[in-house]
Amino acid sequence: MFFKPGNDNFVSRLINYFKMILFSFHPACNLEKWQIINDSVMGGRSESQIHLDQDGHGVYHGKVSLENNGGFSSLHYNVGSVKLDDFEKIRINIKGDGKEFQLRIKSRDDQRESYGQSFKTTGDWQVLEFELKNFKAIFRGRRLSLPNFHQVTLCKLFFLIANRNPEEFELVLDQIELI
Repeated sequence: MFFKPGNDNFVSRLINYFKMILFSFHPACNLEKWQIINDSVMGGRSESQIHLDQDGHGVYHGKVSLENNGGFSSLHYNVGSVKLDDFEKIRINIKGDGKEFQLRIKSRDDQRESYGQSFKTTGDWQVLEFELKNFKAIFRGRRLSLPNFHQVTLCKLFFLIANRNPEEFELVLDQIELI
């Protein structure tokens, strides 16, 4: 098909050819594949939840506690097994509360380490892009001496807050995609 002026369908299909939407939040979306994992798995006392706001955005919020050796909260999404051959970046459309978060990924469900990048939110809507090759290997908050992410598949991504501070947080999610 050739481009014809005014052919928005063509432009839309062309744009979608170069990206894969991993999750798009909307009023009727299903949150079943999203899972909260807090420090309570290790005896900590942090709490969090996810829900949809009136506009259909995913709102991940809670309180990080340092009590009982705690200090983190995370929101996980199982993407299945997505081949990364045609993609170089993860793009997220988010609105945070001014705090620092991490985006982490895994290529296999049984993988102990994850690969992460930190990002600072501004309090306004942001479109952030993360190059896959820049995700660094991490296990339990410590950087590992492994090569950066170089896998051919993506199976899981998650947002993590672990700033070594007792704090409330909120991260509003709109869309996550590979580009």
